[in-house]
Amino acid sequence: MDLAHLAVGVLRAAAPAEKIALSLAAARAWRAGALAIGTAAPPDRPARPELPYLLAPRAVKRRRVTHGAAGRIALLHAVAHIELNAIDLAWDLVARFAAPGLPRAFFDDWVAVAEEEANHHALITNRLAELGTRYGDLPAHDGMWDAALRTRHDLLARLAIVPLVLEARGLDVTPPMIARLEAVGDTASAAVLQRIHDDEVGHVGIGLRWFEHIAATRGLEPLTAWQALVREHFRGFLKPPFNQPARERAGFAARFYLPLAEAAPHCRASAAP
Repeated sequence: MDLAHLAVGVLRAAAPAEKIALSLAAARAWRAGALAIGTAAPPDRPARPELPYLLAPRAVKRRRVTHGAAGRIALLHAVAHIELNAIDLAWDLVARFAAPGLPRAFFDDWVAVAEEEANHHALITNRLAELGTRYGDLPAHDGMWDAALRTRHDLLARLAIVPLVLEARGLDVTPPMIARLEAVGDTASAAVLQRIHDDEVGHVGIGLRWFEHIAATRGLEPLTAWQALVREHFRGFLKPPFNQPARERAGFAARFYLPLAEAAPHCRASAAP
């Protein structure tokens, strides 16, 4: 068995607990040096459990974090769903773009990302259990996988959108969620989100490092290439406010993303006198 086939095995596992177990086992085997990279054909969509029901993004109700548990559970359930998708996004990248020309360090990084995403989902589901519920008890949406489908043809496009738009957005929105949880006294949930946020800084940094590497091998200037790929493959605009300190820790300079945000209609309107 090689790394690519183990990655496909994770993608074909429907139960979240099985995805986590397979992810952790694959990561251990890879670090032990027991695996070749290999090649395998991943499915266009990963297997999913029967629950949660998947709705259109706009059909999923948003609940505020309050002193009651319902809002906090809804927030954590949404994060659990994001992290489940993140497991599959990492393994899909490993399997779909496995190629002899990529250095082994590339796979070192993305296996580590997949392992951390698996741990994130486990942390959130454990916290949901402590609150008397479980992943699947609320509906969710399948919007995140659209990014994988739109970029399945090109590694550079995948790196441009998943770590450098979607995960970078997580750096922006997670600190306010942590603050709201702390404000209502849920320090346990806040601590889980802080752990996820800190790891995601590293994921954005990994995405940027390999985006720049692949762009250089193609003779492309990274900033120009990234902006062009975001315009082509990302639906909508980049939304401020940005967590610039966290993005800077990841090495992701504002000169990349601020021009795209400033081009958005809401930014132009807000700048009007």
